[in-house]
Amino acid sequence: MIQIQDTLLSDEIFEEQFICDLCKCKGKCCVEGESGAPITREEFLAIESILAEIWHDLSPKAQEVINKQGIAYTDYDGELVTSLVDGEECVFTCFDADGICKCAIDTAYREGRISVPKPISCHLYPIRLTEYSDFIAVNYHRWSVCRPAVRLGRKEGIPLYRFLKEPLIRKFGEEWYDEVCEAANLLKRKE
Repeated sequence: MIQIQDTLLSDEIFEEQFICDLCKCKGKCCVEGESGAPITREEFLAIESILAEIWHDLSPKAQEVINKQGIAYTDYDGELVTSLVDGEECVFTCFDADGICKCAIDTAYREGRISVPKPISCHLYPIRLTEYSDFIAVNYHRWSVCRPAVRLGRKEGIPLYRFLKEPLIRKFGEEWYDEVCEAANLLKRKE
């Protein structure tokens, strides 16, 4: 474990190599799993505020779920998570012509139609955060659907912390990320 400011990072953040390979996995992380994507109360309110802007990007089934139960629910761990269609895919999924799952929130954000980015838990995946009273644990979530990403990351030699630079800076800031890079360089020198 490496401590950076008020976070503890798993060694795997530095050691595992990873690049999402959507052509191979088809975005399964948004479709499979035990519950929806974790969101904060602030993210919940922000998504509700832009829902009308992305409404027509959502499937009729997703619209039906949202009309019945809303955009999120509290899961068995007591965590606020995005609602699911048929207990599987996130209500904010949409599929392109190649059957690749995309996020309607992220697509609209990148197109400049909304100012709300996708939830940070989605942006950071496969990193998962666990908040404790004194620190935030930053861990790699190993999942079989991401095997193509691990293969591509190893082929290209891109460590997880570098692949996730944008969301890590979004969550923790530039200074924090610079310290992560310094720690990575120190770890390399020790090898």
